[in-house]
Amino acid sequence: MSNIDLGTAWAAILCFAVFAYVVMDGFDLGIGILFPGLSPGTERDQAINSIAPVWDGNETWLVLGGGGLFAVFPLAYSIILPATYPLIIAMLLGLIFRGVAFEFRWRDPRHRPLWDLVFTLGSTVAAVSQGITLGAILQGIDVANNAYAGGWLDWLSPFSLLTGIAVAVGYSLLGATWLIMKTEGSGQRHARRMALRLGFGTVIALALVSAATPFLNNVYWRRWFDMPQVLLTAQVPLLVTICTLVFFWSLKRGGEKLPFLMALALFLLGFIGLGISMYPYLVPRSITIWDAAAPHDSQLFLLVGSVFIIPLILAYTAWSYWVFRGKVGTEGYH
Repeated sequence: MSNIDLGTAWAAILCFAVFAYVVMDGFDLGIGILFPGLSPGTERDQAINSIAPVWDGNETWLVLGGGGLFAVFPLAYSIILPATYPLIIAMLLGLIFRGVAFEFRWRDPRHRPLWDLVFTLGSTVAAVSQGITLGAILQGIDVANNAYAGGWLDWLSPFSLLTGIAVAVGYSLLGATWLIMKTEGSGQRHARRMALRLGFGTVIALALVSAATPFLNNVYWRRWFDMPQVLLTAQVPLLVTICTLVFFWSLKRGGEKLPFLMALALFLLGFIGLGISMYPYLVPRSITIWDAAAPHDSQLFLLVGSVFIIPLILAYTAWSYWVFRGKVGTEGYH
């Protein structure tokens, strides 16, 4: 085991946890963002029922990603967290209010419009905060003597706002395509119309973020455009183009599952692009995976635990999606 690069192994595990969170919580946050566009009554009840059995379990991956960063890369955690405190606090408050609204809208029908509004605001704040956090890390964090050396609002920039909007639009696309899979009738037709508009919005947002990122840092530019690696990195926009065409084709042909899978593929390609830009840095230009890593024995101890925990999480997650598969109705499960 002493020959294993535990830092790289743990970076791969955390990347998997973050992407699992984006995949699983992205669509239910997206449904919250889209909620005002759904008709009160049947459409909103169907949307809620489609995520009711899984939404809280989806957030397990956020805990694993955050906890893993703290335990395995404590130096990166101690720098990133102070640099993004307002965003992390906003995200957690958004998730809390969203969860409260989720439960109360069934139990308190007299104030359901209020809880629907809280559900939308919480989902939107959580999604935008996550996107801005991503942009803030990607644009770079001031570090001095292995500590955060910037101010409270260094995360705020046109680029980070762009990534915040892009993530919210992308989550909305995931939400709309999830509803196409899980609903029928007017709810599905409405979701299909929203997915068409959000598909264009997501592609535009992805293109803008991709075009701006190489100008943030000369290292990013070289990663994407220097020879010979440009022959490899050029495959990413090529695959994005193919997935986009398949997405719109499947949407036009009335597909139910393929639009959602293609939306997930766009997120995966965006995630790969992020890895191309950042690897091996956890804090761009300052802290690499190996700089931030905990002692070898600590990483090894945690890795042994993760070998048991991650398959367990995957198993109960897969089971819950299997049990609640198929179309949803309008009766609440609570």
